[in-house]
Amino acid sequence: MFADARTHIDDFAEFITSSPSSYHAAAEVAQRLDAAGFTRMDERRPWDRCRGGQYVVRDGAVIAWLVPDVVDDTTGFRIVGSHTDSPGFKLKPLPDSSTVGWHQVGMEVYGGPLLNSWLDREFGLAGRLVTRDGEQRLVQTGPLLRIAQVAPHLDRSVNDNLHLDKQQHLLPLWAVGERPQSILDLLCEIAGIEPSDLGFHDVMAFTTQQPARFGHGERLFAAPRMDNQSSVHASLTALTDVTLGDDIAVLAAFDHEEVGSSTRSGACGPFLEDVLARIAASRDLTGDRFRAMIARSSCISADAGHAVHPNYVHLHDPDTRPLVNNGPLLKINGNQRYATDAVGGALWVRACEAAEVPTQPFVSNNAVPCGSTIGPLTATRLGITTVDVGIPLLSMHSAREMCGVDDPWFLSRALEAYWQGA
Repeated sequence: MFADARTHIDDFAEFITSSPSSYHAAAEVAQRLDAAGFTRMDERRPWDRCRGGQYVVRDGAVIAWLVPDVVDDTTGFRIVGSHTDSPGFKLKPLPDSSTVGWHQVGMEVYGGPLLNSWLDREFGLAGRLVTRDGEQRLVQTGPLLRIAQVAPHLDRSVNDNLHLDKQQHLLPLWAVGERPQSILDLLCEIAGIEPSDLGFHDVMAFTTQQPARFGHGERLFAAPRMDNQSSVHASLTALTDVTLGDDIAVLAAFDHEEVGSSTRSGACGPFLEDVLARIAASRDLTGDRFRAMIARSSCISADAGHAVHPNYVHLHDPDTRPLVNNGPLLKINGNQRYATDAVGGALWVRACEAAEVPTQPFVSNNAVPCGSTIGPLTATRLGITTVDVGIPLLSMHSAREMCGVDDPWFLSRALEAYWQGA
C-alpha cells in the first residue's frame, strides 16, 4: 500500500487520531478491512466455510484472517498478535465531583501510565456507551479535561520530589462556578441517546494533541498510544498488502493487555483459540487434525519496546543499546518475560532478511525489572512457537511517546514477509 516510511507514518498518524480508545481502534481496523474487501463474521452464527479475507470484532478486540485457496494437512496458522489498549485513565461509574467552586471528573488509573505526563495537558473522553437494551454507541469528545499541577510557589519541593497521589492529585477539572450538566449526560448527548436509556459505559481519557513528525529531517515521531497501536497498524497494513503464502494469516489485536489480559477480549481469554478452531472446523480440520495444525503454527507477538535513553544509559544493558530508526526489536528475556527462544528468533531473522529490513536485539539490564507482553500468554495458552518483537520507543507509557519514522514501516514489511512464508 505504501511506498516509503514517511507515507506509512502519516497514515499511522491518521490511524492513531481515529483510535482514541480500544473500541475506536477495533472499529477503525474493521473499517479498513471492509475497504480491503474482507468480510465481517458474526460470532453468534455458524461459520460454514472460511475463505479469503474475513474478520470478527469482540468489544475492543479484532481478529482477522486470510485463507489460501488450498487448506489441508500441511497448512498452519501464522499469527501476529498485538493489543489495542494503552495505559491512561478510565471514567468512574459516578464521575461527577465538585469542590471549592471547581467541577471535576472522577477517573480510575488504567494500567501503568507515566502519570506526570498527563499533567497540564488537555484531554478528551472516548469509548462506548451501552444502552439498557444492549445497543452500543461509540462516543468521543473534544478537549474537555485537564489535570492542573501545583505551582512551585505553593510547593517548593515539586521539582525535587514530585509525588502524585492517584486519588487526590489526578482528579481532572472541567468547569468552574455554576454546576454544569452531568458528564454522562454530555456523553449521551454527543452519542445521540437519552440519558435515561444509558445502561453503562466503558470510557477512557485520550490526549487531543495531534501526532507530529519532528527533529532533524523530521525523522522522529511523537504521538499517543504507540504502545501498542504501532503494532496494530503495522500488522493491519501488512495483512491488507500481503501476497499470501501456504499458511493462514491471522491478525489478532487483543484488548486489556495493559491490565493483565484476563478478559474475554484479552490474550488470556479464549478468543483466539475459538477463532482458530472455527476456521479449521470450517475446512474439516477438527480433533487431532486441528491439534496437528496448531503444532505447525507460529506467532509473532508485536508490542513496543525500549530504545536506549541517552539521559538514562545506566538503566540499559551495557552491551545492547538499540536506537530508533535502526529497525524493530527482537525482544529477549532469560526468564521468559518475553516468549522468544532460538526457534522463534530464527523465524524473525528470516522474515527481516526476506523483507530486507534491519532488526536489533533488546535485552534488559539485569538490575532493572523486565516488562512482559501477550507473547508468553499466547505461547502458554496455545503451545505454539512465539517470538516477541516491536518498534523501539522512548517515553513508553507516557501520554505522548516517541519513535523513529522508519521503524513502523520496517515492522510492517517484516510482518508481510512472515505472512508470505519467510
